[in-house]
Amino acid sequence: MTQTMLTLPFQALSRDAFGHLLLTDAQGLLHEGVVPVRAHPISAPDEGLSLVGQDGHELAWIACLSALPLRERELLETELASRDFMPTIQRIKNVSTFSTPSHWTVETDRGEAQFILRTEEDIRSLGSGRLLIASSHGLQLLVADRFALDKLSKKLLERFL
Repeated sequence: MTQTMLTLPFQALSRDAFGHLLLTDAQGLLHEGVVPVRAHPISAPDEGLSLVGQDGHELAWIACLSALPLRERELLETELASRDFMPTIQRIKNVSTFSTPSHWTVETDRGEAQFILRTEEDIRSLGSGRLLIASSHGLQLLVADRFALDKLSKKLLERFL
């Protein structure tokens, strides 16, 4: 059985003493303060990752995060987790009214949250039962699978879809 080695678009990825990402590019140049940016953070979080330098220019492109060697993948996943904040709604506890704007109380993977839904258009379908809900303050909340929510949550949500 032949195992193909992934050719990395860079030589090395590490952290400095302050925890910032360092990238040694394919030409051997060291870049400090590198930031990973997902091309499609919601619809395809594992596909398409750009490593961007301090000047905002792309230094390297990674087609598939899961194809990276474990060490580099864990470094990038840790960095992305510290930057990405998108609570996932696990249960809808209450909505103030079935017209908008309405005040929502939800239980997320990060604890209870309250927000105001301005309009029904602030609930976007991402396909396969996934929804993205934008609060009046710009916070994005994800519903991973609206069909897997409890009965009350589905009933409350259906009134806005």
